[in-house]
Amino acid sequence: MTVKTSPAFATLLALTIGASTLVAPPAHAQDYDDLDSDEPKKQKKTRERKQQEVREIVKGFYAKSSVGGAFYLLDFAGFVYPGTALGLAVGQDFVNQERRSMAWEIGFSQGIHNGCHFDIQAGYAAGGDGCRAAAGTPPPYVQGDLRTYTFSALLEASIYPNRRFGLGLRLGGGVLTSPLLMHPDYYQEEVVQKAWGIPDPGYHGAIHPLGMGGLTFEYYTKLSHFSVGLDADAAYVVNFDLGASVTGNLKYTF
Repeated sequence: MTVKTSPAFATLLALTIGASTLVAPPAHAQDYDDLDSDEPKKQKKTRERKQQEVREIVKGFYAKSSVGGAFYLLDFAGFVYPGTALGLAVGQDFVNQERRSMAWEIGFSQGIHNGCHFDIQAGYAAGGDGCRAAAGTPPPYVQGDLRTYTFSALLEASIYPNRRFGLGLRLGGGVLTSPLLMHPDYYQEEVVQKAWGIPDPGYHGAIHPLGMGGLTFEYYTKLSHFSVGLDADAAYVVNFDLGASVTGNLKYTF
């Protein structure tokens, strides 16, 4: 049996179907992540953005170079002048948490200082002048200009007031040596025996143990593997002197 429809009814039916198609809301594909999660999309995007920001800061095994100034505080003060400190170090963050970290570090540093000439030191002991020490201060009897090499091992603990800035303490120990910058025979005969007239003080060529500690400040740049910092350390060197240094550093974490 054939059902006949009038042209007016067919036209009305077509218009109804077309209008319902235009008014119906568009369908959205559902993310596979949303199938098992009740977390709102806005919160999820915020969490993912924070995770991505945290990953900008890389911690782990690192290498560090430093440069700055160094000076002596006790017997050498006034006779060995403030100089330059250069250093290289490697280390590793073995505790890595959001608000604190700990690291070990092994370093080598070199100190370069100008000093009071050994002849002037002898004259200073006899009442002369020419050094920067206070009047009447006995000289330490060092060779004059000074070069030191230090090997150290440190533990460092830091806290983070915010995500990129760290403040910490450093404690450690090591050894220091200050080689002679002249021939050993000349030093013994012309300097120690003739100019000074005393037994060799034993500063040069010997291995001196040391203990050290200080503060460290670090800023993690937006270049994820790089950070810059400032270390302020003091070190007591046995049978040598008490020294201090302030160095800026650049660190690369692998």
